[in-house]
Amino acid sequence: MNPLINTTPHQMMTSREIADLCQKRHDNVMQVIRDLISAQILTPEIQESSFEHRGNSYKCFLLNKRDSLVTVARLSPEFTAAVVDRWQELESQRPPTRLEMAHMLVEAETRCVEMEEKLALATPKVDYYDHIVDRTNLLNATQVAQKVKLSAFALNKFLDGMSVYSKSVKRSRAFQQWFINKGYGEVRQTENGHPQAMFTLAGEAWVIEKLISAGVIAK
Repeated sequence: MNPLINTTPHQMMTSREIADLCQKRHDNVMQVIRDLISAQILTPEIQESSFEHRGNSYKCFLLNKRDSLVTVARLSPEFTAAVVDRWQELESQRPPTRLEMAHMLVEAETRCVEMEEKLALATPKVDYYDHIVDRTNLLNATQVAQKVKLSAFALNKFLDGMSVYSKSVKRSRAFQQWFINKGYGEVRQTENGHPQAMFTLAGEAWVIEKLISAGVIAK
């Protein structure tokens, strides 16, 4: 059994709880989860449950830790810390797995980037942001590779095999349109004005999942 999939009630989080933590409508959260299931990004073991509200019965999803973090990364990355805090309450006795630690590190680094950008915006020389796009929650291939202890060359070679990059672009790497449409990556501009392929948090989670599935890295 996959150690990331927990079936005991106290180690599952409901879609309604995610909606409350992320301050989103529950029906919107349910739709995001359905889209991620259709795209085979979430684990197939997701269960459905129901709850009562004002005399009416409604459906909800039960998600393990990995799936809840992937959902929040797609839904509202800024609320990932709230979900991590909630998981710490739910399973204070269980040490995090390597994949869970990767998600927590992504969140911690994201918060640091946000703080640095707020400080930069507070200074007079804010002209920088007129031509360089905000990179909050975006990672380049080298940063993603470092998190799973691979070289950027090895990671990019693996992603080439997954048809992530477009072969029509010769001097730099650009994502295929399907990768961008799924919210896994974006193209941003470097300080020198060159385009650069950047992974979203959902894209990083997708890459890690594919690396594990292919046996390139351990769970």
